[in-house]
Amino acid sequence: MIIAKAILKINPNAVFSYTDIDNITWLEGTTPISKADIQAQFPIVEFDMAMEDLRAKRNKLLADTDYLALSDNTMSAEMTTYRQSLRDITNGLTTVADVEAVVFPTKP
Repeated sequence: MIIAKAILKINPNAVFSYTDIDNITWLEGTTPISKADIQAQFPIVEFDMAMEDLRAKRNKLLADTDYLALSDNTMSAEMTTYRQSLRDITNGLTTVADVEAVVFPTKP
């Protein structure tokens, strides 16, 4: 999957099939991309995938408390802080290691 995502990061319109990095078939006139260029995208794609996972977890935790944010509820200061901490959790992350080191706040 990382190979496909790396290729599509370089050329979103690429049409190809592959079994591994050494066996890519370029289809429908897609200009081939060098192995080195594809591999150069791996760290970026790994970070993107880590962020996607982090956002999915964060969004689930926010969704679990959305009912508290309805107009007919009064949200506690602790819950407001918790939800804001969840929204801010992706700020300043620049590496996969940063993402892996994230500690989610404790729900009040």
